[in-house]
Amino acid sequence: MTQKYDSVFLIGFGGPTKGCCRRYDECPGEAFCYVENIVGNRSGGRDRIEEVSEHYKHFNGVSPFVFFSQKQAGALELSLQEKGCALPVFTGYRFWNPFVKDTLTEMAQNGLQRSVGIVLAPHKTKISWDAYLNEVKKANEEMADQNVEIDFIPMDWFDNAGYVGSLAELIKNTFDISLKENRDSTKLIFTAHSIPVSMAKDSTYEKDVRKTASEIAKLLEIDSYEVAFQSSPNVPPGTWLEPDIIDVLDENARAGKKNVVVVPVGFICDHVEVLYDLDFESKEHAESLGLRFFRVPTVGTHPRFIHMLADSVSEFISREKV
Repeated sequence: MTQKYDSVFLIGFGGPTKGCCRRYDECPGEAFCYVENIVGNRSGGRDRIEEVSEHYKHFNGVSPFVFFSQKQAGALELSLQEKGCALPVFTGYRFWNPFVKDTLTEMAQNGLQRSVGIVLAPHKTKISWDAYLNEVKKANEEMADQNVEIDFIPMDWFDNAGYVGSLAELIKNTFDISLKENRDSTKLIFTAHSIPVSMAKDSTYEKDVRKTASEIAKLLEIDSYEVAFQSSPNVPPGTWLEPDIIDVLDENARAGKKNVVVVPVGFICDHVEVLYDLDFESKEHAESLGLRFFRVPTVGTHPRFIHMLADSVSEFISREKV
């Protein structure tokens, strides 16, 4: 049998890096231009761009997303080699360098023609899964006869044993190291990026996020936990998924809890929505309420998570061999 695939392609959101993209004569910083790519020309967009780009100043104007996702790519490549499925792994991003088209162009120049695609998002929405697939389609159309065909694995990992298992281990480590006592006064809170309610009605996003939380809680034999949403813009109540993490922190303080353990199940590596929205804003708010705030690491290159991805790739290739 002949293997049809010659590579693996990971696609994600992206994040600003060091340097200047030279979009403006007077550089506002890559973070500004990155957020501008996301927000576009929508009403009130300028204020939102300035607000969010300010968050990046806490991290010298850059995001570690590209660095961490490329570490995941490297770990996946090694895991595939161990499984006897040696394929190069590439990363491309929707909103920053290396953009999807840039990576696909590089792959084509290296003689690659067909790749197994993975979307770097555990929960499907139009702004993640659908938008990423459309970005690849658009890039290939622009590349004409030099395109690289990407077959995305149609996998849902929000309740996969490799994903929830790795998060369960990370949560247990946090409890064992930081909260050996006073567990009865501790609330476990799972978070994911909020999305517009109108969009949520047309997808399984909220249900899938809650399923992730329930599967992890089962593994840990924890009955009491909460699901919160984060990183929504300042919009009227009820227009984006709730409850917001800030409101959940308020409720737990009123209920007499002393500690909160926050698990960002909607993010697979650290970036500003985790490092600023949780580690800075939410932590500061929690501490103002008298709560001790603990944030569980994202899965990153956790072996169980990477092995899950490698298994998915090798199984997909095995099914597609001709």
